[in-house]
Amino acid sequence: MTTFALNLRHDPDELAEEFARTGVLSIAPILDEASAAELHNLLRARNDWVQVINSGEKLVELDRATRSNLTERQREELDKAVYAGARYDFQYRYETIRVPDNDDERRKSSDMLAKFARWWSSGEPREFLRTVTRCPHIQFADAQATAYSPGDFLTGHDDDVAGKGREAAYVLGLTPKWRLEWGGLLAFHLGNEDASRALVPGFNRLNIFRVPQRHSVTEVTRSAANRRYSITGWLRR
Repeated sequence: MTTFALNLRHDPDELAEEFARTGVLSIAPILDEASAAELHNLLRARNDWVQVINSGEKLVELDRATRSNLTERQREELDKAVYAGARYDFQYRYETIRVPDNDDERRKSSDMLAKFARWWSSGEPREFLRTVTRCPHIQFADAQATAYSPGDFLTGHDDDVAGKGREAAYVLGLTPKWRLEWGGLLAFHLGNEDASRALVPGFNRLNIFRVPQRHSVTEVTRSAANRRYSITGWLRR
């Protein structure tokens, strides 16, 4: 059974200065090599991924068995609806494996993702996250595994949801090889749609950014050789 560990070569006080100045941190490597490799292998091996698609305020969830039974016509119609929604509104499509927020449920779970989320929300990792964000009131990190396949994306939004207590968002990248032209970039919208900063998916790289902050994930292209794997969530009061 894996014992997760941070890579301790980073200076948290220097990182805190950068986060205070820019509202964004990109830290690599964040975990020790064994932890990152095991998480990546786990995500690649899982078969309980659920595709999530929004239709306005409504959430549509499709497991792999359901999607395999869709006809070609149904797939085409679904694609049309997703891309139509992305033209003018908030729209997303990707796969997820969710982790419970409740610590007792995490403790009882045999899922390694729940074990990771529990470790990430306590002790040394939590103190590190509190320090680099200068948010001492962070109590836990919620978490989900995500996988973006060709055609998947997440349009612009700012994560600001009343009552959720979100101090910062994080993306732990678990994709060993990625090219810029494959898309899947974490893009920050700097005041308008014409100015942005984008981060390329990486392996064992932690991106943290202040909430609220408008951002998106650009569409993964058909040339991508791999799925874009990560563990994502928010650091919450």
